[in-house]
Amino acid sequence: MAASLGAGAFSPLAPPPGQGAGWAKLAAAVEAQVPPGEIETIYVFRPIKREGKEWGTAVVTRKAPDGRLRVYTAKYMLIVRGKDRGQSKIEVVEVALSPAEVLAQVMQATVDRGGGDTEPPVELGPAVWYEGR
Repeated sequence: MAASLGAGAFSPLAPPPGQGAGWAKLAAAVEAQVPPGEIETIYVFRPIKREGKEWGTAVVTRKAPDGRLRVYTAKYMLIVRGKDRGQSKIEVVEVALSPAEVLAQVMQATVDRGGGDTEPPVELGPAVWYEGR
């Protein structure tokens, strides 16, 4: 008997959340700004694939000296088909300094504002991108 995918489940044929060619490029860009040992949490949103391109977004948090979280948005666009296959655009920007509780509320609000078609981000530890380093 085949198992069905529940709401919010990633496809069994797709790589696990936060893994794949676009995420690997994004992880390297994040590492250039945030030492992996200082990363608290990585929230990854399901990538969007359209017209031979893939877009992925992650929110990366890092503890600040005062106990709050420094929050970064990390985005990639990867060309997955055509003559420019493999080319990408990456952006990593520090966007906030926030108490952890507020960040959890903001992450939920992004889903609530999506009009029902936005899946919640998957919360991952830094080992997903940096294990073995």
